[in-house]
Amino acid sequence: MANEERKDFNAMLHKPVEMPRVQILTDRASIQKYGGEKMLLAPPLAYDAIMKTIPWGSVTTVGAIRAYLAQKYDADFTDPITAGIFVSLAAWASHQRSDDQTPYWRVLKANGELNAKYPGGVTAQKERLEAEGHTVVQKGRTHLRYVVQDYQAALYPLNEPLNAGR
Repeated sequence: MANEERKDFNAMLHKPVEMPRVQILTDRASIQKYGGEKMLLAPPLAYDAIMKTIPWGSVTTVGAIRAYLAQKYDADFTDPITAGIFVSLAAWASHQRSDDQTPYWRVLKANGELNAKYPGGVTAQKERLEAEGHTVVQKGRTHLRYVVQDYQAALYPLNEPLNAGR
């Protein structure tokens, strides 16, 4: 995202959208790639609501949130592009609020990787995760990335029904 400090992310988060909705794909390559034809487009508030349930010391991944929402709405998968955008949107909206925080730093990318698109980038997310007892390690030589070591042990189970975004 660009010009984050000039945007009103809370207005974007609460903007009325025609979601959730399940879109039926007909493109064979996409169906094969994602493992089904029923693609969920979930609203940004759904992601925000789930992110708010992750307790101190626990983490989840964007992929786990996507899988949870797909199951909740009887879809084969959740659109990965909107999921990434809406998770970042929820993070920036929380950053702009003084109360009702969303602990976005507890939401990791695939394989426990930190998200450079969050407010403050990887450095801020790393500091918050380490303050909650996680160990963050650097991976790679040319393409540096940071991951939560043994993040699987701290994964919060997303299996309780929510009324997120409805």
